[in-house]
Amino acid sequence: MSELREIAMKSKAWPFEEARALLKRFEKAPPEKGYVLFETGYGPSGLPHIGTFGEVQRTTMIRRAFEVISDIPTRLICFSDDLDGMRKVPGNVPDPEGLREHLQKPLTSVPDPFNQFESFGAHNNAMLQRFLDTFGFEYEFISATEFYRGGHFDEVLLRAAARYDDIMAVMLKSLRDERRQTYSCFLPIHPETGRVQYVPMKHVDGAKGEVTFDDEDGREWTLPVTGGNVKLQWKPDFGARWAALDVDFEMYGKDHSTNTPIYDRICEILGGRKPNHFTYELFLDDKGQKISKSSGNGLTIDEWLTYASTESLGYFMYQKPKTAKRMHFDVIPKAVDEYHQQLRAYADQDAAARFANPVFHIHGYDVPDSDMVVPFAMLLNLASVSGAEDKETLWGFIQRYAPDAGPDTHPGMDAAAGYAVRYYHDFVKPEKVYRLPDAQERAALEDLATRLKSWDGGLDAEALQSMVFAIGKDHGFEPLRDWFRALYEVLLGASQGPRFGGFIALYGVDESLALIERALTGALATD
Repeated sequence: MSELREIAMKSKAWPFEEARALLKRFEKAPPEKGYVLFETGYGPSGLPHIGTFGEVQRTTMIRRAFEVISDIPTRLICFSDDLDGMRKVPGNVPDPEGLREHLQKPLTSVPDPFNQFESFGAHNNAMLQRFLDTFGFEYEFISATEFYRGGHFDEVLLRAAARYDDIMAVMLKSLRDERRQTYSCFLPIHPETGRVQYVPMKHVDGAKGEVTFDDEDGREWTLPVTGGNVKLQWKPDFGARWAALDVDFEMYGKDHSTNTPIYDRICEILGGRKPNHFTYELFLDDKGQKISKSSGNGLTIDEWLTYASTESLGYFMYQKPKTAKRMHFDVIPKAVDEYHQQLRAYADQDAAARFANPVFHIHGYDVPDSDMVVPFAMLLNLASVSGAEDKETLWGFIQRYAPDAGPDTHPGMDAAAGYAVRYYHDFVKPEKVYRLPDAQERAALEDLATRLKSWDGGLDAEALQSMVFAIGKDHGFEPLRDWFRALYEVLLGASQGPRFGGFIALYGVDESLALIERALTGALATD
């Protein structure tokens, strides 16, 4: 293991780079608490989404890399801010009007509209934990409600009362003038109504650990800051949580980056040590706009998993986390095929190459073998030309190409065949546009048909690819990619496609010949 550790200490893979930066945090002494704490935060006002997956997946990658280079134990906490007040009634719940009377109450004090859990917050927390468990993440869950009311925040809250002016000085600098007039880092929870109070403090008694405020009706109240009577505004809460838990690492999106100095300073004011951070770029939709769960643009986790595996999504999350990336349906086929390319490469790689391979950071040392005998992009083309309605149709072609493969022995391939049929019907079929060949293309296609009629090389994909390549050269295509684009547009109704020799081997020589002959008669373009 020491040899592997030495190799990992030199790896340029971004999880190892972050892990090494985190290890430097403990150069002088190991953590007093006995472990390194990774944290991810969650606002339980809605269902978990693809950003939640990405944050936990990427944090897990760094945690896994840290465990390669260090013997210090690690923990990962998922913290749910379920004491937050319900600001608006969600539109996607049963009887939304029935929730209106509970506005501004902590989510854990709002009845569950689905009548399954003791509160709406508990319902959404259960959805989060089910979501994380489905993907096999190793984590510990903490509810803010239990954390505040159980006294785990008391020491930090008392410190916040004693150092109220220092915290307010940090916060007020970041606020507009009108907001400064009413802002307080403390949000009392009304003893009678149970609502979170967004009101200024009349007095903060640091010695007693109490706050005094007027409610909306002008009545004065004094409450202890301990025991869940008061929560912190979300920005101070970030830093206070770091101090209370002694968090060593947290990542978040670029939209939080301007607040990082605020989080850090409040953590330090409250006696904590600011953690290492990692700021990732946000995902974009097909129009280049930031993906937002409130606007519903971009991909959801369920949508990705309708068309591809969790591992392919993990692969997508691994790639260049500090670069903004389009996350639309058209990125799925590429992610699937590149993931399996990396799986196949892993078996023959040395330790340095394995540590640089994304599949190590997805699976750790337990990297599976790929059973994808046909690339996903090829399956889509096969579904297109065969008009497949189910995966069994695709298996008829797959097993002729790879006789030893089957749904029982190749479950990943079987799942991919089902994904491909769905993806084809939802995205490829509606966009298919065939065209007629021009004179140069017609002559080359006729040549290809002639050679296929006399082909005796079996289903050798490379030999077939060489033959297709040679035809393009013989017919003067310059650049040669114009020949392949013509094949895709005339025969497949798409502007791009697979290695055509591999496609012929999979679809079949006779079937490919028949396809070409239909295109030459104009039947495909008029269908």
